[in-house]
Amino acid sequence: MTTEILNMKLNDLDVEIVQKNIKHVHLCVYPPEGRVKVSAPFNMTHDTLRVFVISKLAWIKKQQLKFRSQEREAPREYIDRESHYVWGKRYLLKIEETEAPPKIELKHNKLVLSIRSETSQERKQAILEAWYRENLKQAIPALIEKWQSRMSVHVNRFYVQSMKTKWGSCSYHSGSIRLNTELAKKPLACLEYIVVHEMTHLLEPTHNSRFIGLMDQFMPKWRFYRDELNRLPVRYEEWGY
Repeated sequence: MTTEILNMKLNDLDVEIVQKNIKHVHLCVYPPEGRVKVSAPFNMTHDTLRVFVISKLAWIKKQQLKFRSQEREAPREYIDRESHYVWGKRYLLKIEETEAPPKIELKHNKLVLSIRSETSQERKQAILEAWYRENLKQAIPALIEKWQSRMSVHVNRFYVQSMKTKWGSCSYHSGSIRLNTELAKKPLACLEYIVVHEMTHLLEPTHNSRFIGLMDQFMPKWRFYRDELNRLPVRYEEWGY
């Protein structure tokens, strides 16, 4: 057996327990409503798991409240004068018809999307998302280079991808970091905070006191950037959890 899944209920809290061949227990709270999932080793008893979840109730409730109160964007329709954000600045979308390949330009307060007249909404979305991803790929290397020398750590590789539950992630063993494409819509300072956060995980893989101390050392204002990032509206999603 590779995994065993069970559901635990603590008063009004539903918890999904996934037991599998791992060494440590992991607790996650997922947006948008705060679904709770615990991944645990097979040798942890149900009573031990219950005690563990009870000990984390205050943190779980705090995370759920944060997710439920965070503003969400309305669904994007990709029409004229619709608001879109680039590096934290608001732009109004302007659709221009062309017979040339699709192109995106920033002109003053407008994000100009040049496309063929028959372009579908899904295609418009794909073009814009690819543009955001490319912007992010161009911004990240300079930040990594800046912080590698300051932190005495090396990033072997970085990836940019769409993520529904986190701003970034780190693979401690491979020395790689992953960053959410949505960061191209946020202020550059927020992107830099996430880059430093994930690079710090290359030195300390958990969120323990050593990790906090390293973040305080490298970026004393990191809590401000974290709060700013969590305050900004997040993308509308048909969340599949």
